[in-house]
Amino acid sequence: MQNFLIRHFVPRGDASDPAVRRAYGQLAGGVGIALNALLCAAKMAAGLLSGSISVLSDAVNNLSDMGSSLISIISARLSGRQPDPEHPFGHGRVEYISSLIIAFLILFAGGQLLISSIQKLIAPEEVTAGWPLLCVMVISALVKLWMWAFNRGIGKRISSSVQLATARDSLNDCLITLTVAAATVIAVSTGEMRVDGGAGALVALLELKSGFDVAHETIDQLLGGRPDPELVRKLADEVRNTDMVVGVHDLIVHDYGPGRVMASVHAEVPDNADIVRAHEAIDEAERRIYADLRVPIVIHLDPVTVGSERVDAVRAQVVEAVQAENPRFSIHDFRMTDGQSRINLIFDIAVPVGMKKEERAQALSHIEARLRAKDARYRMVAHVDENYQEA
Repeated sequence: MQNFLIRHFVPRGDASDPAVRRAYGQLAGGVGIALNALLCAAKMAAGLLSGSISVLSDAVNNLSDMGSSLISIISARLSGRQPDPEHPFGHGRVEYISSLIIAFLILFAGGQLLISSIQKLIAPEEVTAGWPLLCVMVISALVKLWMWAFNRGIGKRISSSVQLATARDSLNDCLITLTVAAATVIAVSTGEMRVDGGAGALVALLELKSGFDVAHETIDQLLGGRPDPELVRKLADEVRNTDMVVGVHDLIVHDYGPGRVMASVHAEVPDNADIVRAHEAIDEAERRIYADLRVPIVIHLDPVTVGSERVDAVRAQVVEAVQAENPRFSIHDFRMTDGQSRINLIFDIAVPVGMKKEERAQALSHIEARLRAKDARYRMVAHVDENYQEA
């Protein structure tokens, strides 16, 4: 069914194409509105006939899911808009804002359900259940399971946080519906009507947890969380495998929304290389990376000394001293000025993001002490960088 809908409603093309992404989002939103409307009506009728607060609450949950699907459609249209003078990098982060709104809707529905369930625990009411009610709940669970697979497939295909959040909500709804059905059967068969309220409270807590998880992940993306490690690895490998490049550092990934990732990196080339040839190789790498990964990248050339036994030996001593202090440290842009009474070792040292100023100063002091122990003439001139490739 999923492939049938995609073939008929989504144009062929790259998933990073704004028009294709918009079509996927509108398809997912339309399917969500239609199915949630049917489920809401069926559960509302079943809940009113049976008197089950947990079934009625589940119906209200489907109503909020319709709102999430509507947000998905609006998000697909807004995020696909072309860049403009006020937003030169596009509107892709609208998806993250939409995911946050969906999280708030989930939290609201969970809070309302918790209040109703507590009231039902305090003052339980008679619940009746029959085959029609159980059939509605089982069919609803199966529909929600299909919606989970449908939205998850689309979310992964177009890297959409909105669809992945909707998929998670659908899976929660499936588990919630099965819990409600089981609680209703238990309440009717044992005569203990508080089971209905207890099940409603459990459902509410699961809903609240889901909302908090979606909100936490979305806020991380809005604040600028760690980039996808697999993408970072591919970008670094692509640059490293470029002709004349002997090293890579200072790779930074900028996320302006799904399908709008940009990057910058420093590529080390021999200081005696032909600058024209090196520039041509870097230009080719930028074009190749965009073609393969759909990531615009700016590559900065850094000349480094290679092939000098003296420089290579001293650099190895520096690497050893730095790694001894912390295996997560690394160096780049190494150079040295050699003299009779003083040898300046000049380099950048990359440290984990978030390392405190006092810890950095102490680490640099330890590293310089190790180097001075090897040669009293060594003087360390180090600039500290944050390594954005790891957190």
